[in-house]
Amino acid sequence: MTSHEPDYDPDQESTKSPSSPREQLPTSAFAHHDPEKALSSPRADITVLTWDSPTDPENPYNWSNTRKWVVTAAALTGTLLGPLNGTSIAIAAQALTNEFSISDTATFSNSYWPIASWSVGGSLFIIVFLPLMEDIGVRAGYLIFYALFILMIIPQALAPNFAALVITRFISGGCVALLANTIASVIPDVWATDEARSVPVGLYIMLYLVGSTLGPPMFAGVMQHIGNWRWIFYIQLIIYGCFFPFFWFLLRETRGDVILRRRAQKLRKQTGKPVYTKAELDSPPLVPRLLRSMSRPAYLLFTEPVLFASTCWSAFSFGTVFLFTQSIEAVFSGLYGWEEYSVGYVQGAVVIGELIGWLITLYSSHLYLKSASRNTEMPGKPIPEARLYVSTAASFIGIVGGMFVYAWTSYPNFPWIAPAIGLAMVGCGIQVVVSAVADYITDAYAASDYAGSAIGAVAAGENTVAGLLPLAAASMYTNLGKYPHRLTSSDWLLTIIPGFQWASTLLAFIALVLSFAPVLFIFKGRTFRERSPFMLSGGQITRGQKAAQETQTER
Repeated sequence: MTSHEPDYDPDQESTKSPSSPREQLPTSAFAHHDPEKALSSPRADITVLTWDSPTDPENPYNWSNTRKWVVTAAALTGTLLGPLNGTSIAIAAQALTNEFSISDTATFSNSYWPIASWSVGGSLFIIVFLPLMEDIGVRAGYLIFYALFILMIIPQALAPNFAALVITRFISGGCVALLANTIASVIPDVWATDEARSVPVGLYIMLYLVGSTLGPPMFAGVMQHIGNWRWIFYIQLIIYGCFFPFFWFLLRETRGDVILRRRAQKLRKQTGKPVYTKAELDSPPLVPRLLRSMSRPAYLLFTEPVLFASTCWSAFSFGTVFLFTQSIEAVFSGLYGWEEYSVGYVQGAVVIGELIGWLITLYSSHLYLKSASRNTEMPGKPIPEARLYVSTAASFIGIVGGMFVYAWTSYPNFPWIAPAIGLAMVGCGIQVVVSAVADYITDAYAASDYAGSAIGAVAAGENTVAGLLPLAAASMYTNLGKYPHRLTSSDWLLTIIPGFQWASTLLAFIALVLSFAPVLFIFKGRTFRERSPFMLSGGQITRGQKAAQETQTER
């Protein structure tokens, strides 16, 4: 779900796009698209095209704020809509088991496979197809995969068997993941500074989480009033179809190298002269890029301690959103006898928490920018670990504390609002943590060209855990004990019967362990970055990079 920045080879500095949010080219680097004024390339017969000037109106950084916000609003709308398809089917678990004769046993919930395949599809599609999206461009790529996504709603609604539903959901989830990552690139494409990007980035992550959480409560009414799970997808088909013209007219191309490439292609056609952009000249062939896209995130994930721990922290938090689609039903149906569709409305508590969490991320961004005044590593630049100050507290209080509240108020003698408050606390913590990890990893790798791969690793981890973690929910909430029988007000405190309270408690302890990772980074983050061969520190070569270069020289 996290944002993606173009992923270039660090050994080829010339491949950086002029529209990179981390790079501002000096005035002398701009040349008019007239071949006589274009920059000379190593080959005398080829000219390299860049922007006309620092104020080139086609450069997305130079758009008016109104135009930037219109495009950003269109992008954020897509961010909210896509994930609704992911979890909305959760409220139809019983209907699926009845129609397709599948069984939800005490230890495994087979009805969750349509959601699991949706998330796993997202992990794989990002790795395989994202490099293609960089070539196609934001607008064309989004519209193509959005149209494919709409088409895949049809076989979900008409699925003749359970296998067909799972397979089509796999493709649908892959499309949504690509759309989300494409949309994420719009923000750094049009907003040049950290301060300008803070609000759009926070909104992007909040809306993606809200969309993932809002599916069950939004479509609970379908099961309540219509009772046919297929109508969930019929209604989605109408909604997504109506928004296609909205994206067609409002979503513009924001990727700078794509805009320049189209200029160069037009000039080559008009003049017959070899005019190219840096990206065209330096970009490796598609197959090597695909191999790099698949291998580099995995390599970074398992060799970079900061990235591995951050991914585990964020992935568990994000996966909890999907786990709640299973655990909330167990708790509220078991304790209060609620119908399946009524349980779907409880997810609204998580949404409320996520909205509160977004407001907290704004304060976190303020602390981050304020840290620049005390940065001795890169004077005037914010400290990357400042991203973690508020999120660490949110992890301990929101996720861990909320899980404990959710666990130990899950008794029939407590009103339903008590565990719902715990859910809201967890939702708040999830929003702050996922936002902080995305920002921190981007900042930590920003000075090198590995930020895209690092964020890709986080995104793949989040989608994988979101798909697999809830599969263990049935076993956890059964094997750790059954829910307690109804007790009288005088003796319920004296009798503790193991139940799904212990499953939620186990999740709280896992979150507690993971919450210590950012504490370590806050105190030792600079040391980790100095020793990493994939991060830059203070604009200087790090010890890890020096060692890597010495090894390369010896070879």
